[in-house]
Amino acid sequence: MRVHFIAIGGSAMHNLAIALHKKGYQVTGSDDEIFEPSKSRIASYGLLPEKFGWDEIRITSKIDAVILGMHARIDNPELLKAQALGLKIYSYPAYIYEQSKNKTRVVIGGSHGKTSITAMVLHVLEKCNFDFDYMVGAQLEGFDTMVQLTDAPVIILEGDEYLSSPIDRRPKFHLYKPHIALISGIAWDHINVFPTFENYIEQFDIFINQIEPNGYLTYCENDIVLKKLVIKNTSKIKKEGYSTPANYIEKGTTFLKTEVGNIPLMVFGDHNLQNINGAKLICHQLGVDDADFFKAIATFKGAAKRLELIAKSETTAVYKDFAHSPSKLKATTKAVKQQYPDRKVVACMELHTFSSLNKNFLKEYKNAMSDADEAYVYYSEHTLEHKKLEHITPTEVKNAFASDNVEVINDSKQLVNVLENKNWNNSVLLLMSSGNFDGVDLNAFGEKIVG
Repeated sequence: MRVHFIAIGGSAMHNLAIALHKKGYQVTGSDDEIFEPSKSRIASYGLLPEKFGWDEIRITSKIDAVILGMHARIDNPELLKAQALGLKIYSYPAYIYEQSKNKTRVVIGGSHGKTSITAMVLHVLEKCNFDFDYMVGAQLEGFDTMVQLTDAPVIILEGDEYLSSPIDRRPKFHLYKPHIALISGIAWDHINVFPTFENYIEQFDIFINQIEPNGYLTYCENDIVLKKLVIKNTSKIKKEGYSTPANYIEKGTTFLKTEVGNIPLMVFGDHNLQNINGAKLICHQLGVDDADFFKAIATFKGAAKRLELIAKSETTAVYKDFAHSPSKLKATTKAVKQQYPDRKVVACMELHTFSSLNKNFLKEYKNAMSDADEAYVYYSEHTLEHKKLEHITPTEVKNAFASDNVEVINDSKQLVNVLENKNWNNSVLLLMSSGNFDGVDLNAFGEKIVG
């Protein structure tokens, strides 16, 4: 089987390429630019293109399938050649569906928490020696790749609501047709694709309708918008809600109260506790009993950049998180303050995505970091220009957050200087971004803060 990837360097794309290579397929790929760690990872499997750029010569009638990444444009010369030859062209979610038609498909969707819940499910299944395939949106400890495709009877898929490819404008999670599904919550995102909240909500209604007949859906009851949507939906499936489980915090550790005893966790925060309850229901559908689930989840450390501890001492801790949308900021900041009630919490976030930098969307950030003792919002004029977005001022950003604790900075060096010169005794620093504050090595920075 010969498969060619157009825009192979993407996070999901290069992992799928590695998975197919491991399966014995003949894999080639192209891209105009590939960043680390993708570059080194595909190079280690011999999949790095000999030269960057697009070349239609790579596309021949001998190719069985072309997989098209979001990074490519509709006038990409390799895509045009593939179309002219009548080759089969897939987005990566469409190809994953092709690979999993005969499997039990489990899809984890939602505006937030889907990577963490998927990671929890994978962790538990691995500990319980289940045979399964998967696709998840972050690198996980104990897993070589973010995608695995074998002959396993079950596949666990993180269901992203963003578009599938430049020529397939359907949300990715509309393509998987799950037998078992979870929705963690609905909070408006991707304003460039879904211009109204109603339009965004509609995508989740479509997703529910895609669940196979007599299938199963679990959902977070704490989310009122989601709960109303699920109740209103008339699909012939079983629906089961979940919420925050009973718990307590003792000496900086969160414990779950369960029928098999009090279970110490390595993660914390109401949102993560809800995620655990959702993951438990999914695992139960797959045959994992509660006792085995709790034993396994006690060793779950979290997915990369999801409240990931960078460094700590007896008096200071630094975390990094992928949080960038309003709901994620609020949940993550609240979690850290709950876990460290006697410490000063300094939350620092970067406006980096198209939605977060959109002047009309900014108001959604109202009170998003109000649980922090001090909060900093960073954005870059260069990023605004690169995304061709309307100019915004620090005053407009501060007014949007509507909290007295917020300071806005749009110079990366100034931000680093401000944070480095603080007294970090009895404090916690939370760094939240889908980027890196314009070139800051977050791990090295965190180590320096702790000293």
